Amino acid sequence: MDVDGVLTDGTVRIHSDGTESKVFSILDGMGLVQLRRAGCLVAWISGRPSAATTARAKELQIPHVLQGRTDKLMALQELAAELGLTAAQIAYMGDDDIDASAIGWAGIGVAPAQAMPSALKAADFFPARPAGHGAVREVCEQILTARGQKAVP
Repeated sequence: MDVDGVLTDGTVRIHSDGTESKVFSILDGMGLVQLRRAGCLVAWISGRPSAATTARAKELQIPHVLQGRTDKLMALQELAAELGLTAAQIAYMGDDDIDASAIGWAGIGVAPAQAMPSALKAADFFPARPAGHGAVREVCEQILTARGQKAVP
């Protein structure tokens, strides 16, 4: 999945000392941990490098974090090849123009309701909760349900 606008509400706070901060949802974090514990591979592909993204990924033990990758489709296809996965085995969630091709390529494409039109057009599923406020958790629960699994606390 993408990070900004998916795991966050899309806001990046730049402080006067040049550092940045982002707000991540605890609900989404728990959903990703549950997905990982259920045996699903989790990856983040972000168009911009961010220390906040790196810190949150480390905290959640996200094993695959690609940053500074604006060609999301190429990044996703490279990661899929590395992991031996086909498009049909992948769900991808994104919110912007640079995510649209990856959303369309994945077996299940997801876009939050406030995503840009190109991302919405490419998507198959639209979580009811907004980005940065439980949208990812909703997708995690849908994946677990589809696999016949329950959340692992």
